[in-house]
Amino acid sequence: MELRQLQYFVAVAEERNFTRAAALVHVAQPGVSAQIRRLERELGQELLDRSGRSVRLTEAGEAVLPYARAALAAVAGARHAVDELTGLLRGRVSIGTVTSHHVDLPRLLADFHRDHPAVEITLGEDDSAELLDGLRTGRFDLVIASTGHRTPDGLAVRVIDEQQVVAAVSHDHPLAGVTALPLAALAEQPLISLPEGTGLRALLAEACAQVGVTPRIAFEASDPDTLADLAAHGLGAALLPAGFAAARADRLHSITIDPPAMRGRLVLAWRAEGPVSPAGRAMLTRAGAVLGRSGGRPDGLRPEE
Repeated sequence: MELRQLQYFVAVAEERNFTRAAALVHVAQPGVSAQIRRLERELGQELLDRSGRSVRLTEAGEAVLPYARAALAAVAGARHAVDELTGLLRGRVSIGTVTSHHVDLPRLLADFHRDHPAVEITLGEDDSAELLDGLRTGRFDLVIASTGHRTPDGLAVRVIDEQQVVAAVSHDHPLAGVTALPLAALAEQPLISLPEGTGLRALLAEACAQVGVTPRIAFEASDPDTLADLAAHGLGAALLPAGFAAARADRLHSITIDPPAMRGRLVLAWRAEGPVSPAGRAMLTRAGAVLGRSGGRPDGLRPEE
């Protein structure tokens, strides 16, 4: 059994596709397939079900996957231990981020690369739910994501920014003269929201559950600017961060939602348990300085209380 076989197997298991997995490990697809076949012959069981349109784990594959990940993590840990003893920082750090925020991410990456040119940096974008899940599974080392007031299970966070969520309507909307509205009453209106999987949508679902109502989602879009445009054209009340809506006061009227007040947070998150690579720790340290200059809080990141 070779480490590369375990690496290829984990890649296919996570990507559910041989072609994407091959691109991830920078090996031709036939090479990945051949090595996994050798691993299956050695174990005497098929690990992957290749009969469908996407690759799925067999029962044996499900059993082997955590051990394969643990073996790869142990090897990475040994390399990191040697790196720290020799004072060498190298390897790879993977960052995930939501698409809409005011974090100066290019500055963060540029500063880090200048000081640690031997570290490979990868960046991926997704919704908050997928980012946090990718953090738990090891796909990412750090993520910038939107959350509610609860810290996601198994993760540690530092708050970058926190804002109240408001309902924004056009100036000729029937609610344009209202300054505050209970969530139960707002839920009866056609709402314009980010899609499921985003932090704001999770916050809305949690708040509505507290008051026992089901929101009427009339429109969904993944870009807050699109939400604002839809609201400005009178198509409903858009759920937006207060600062974002206030910056568009010429087109939108903001309505405070209370009770319950909804406060969304943009956080930097990482795994609470398990070893953090030297590159990951260095990136986390650098994030405090760079994010402090990004338009977030004056002192940069603040720890979760």
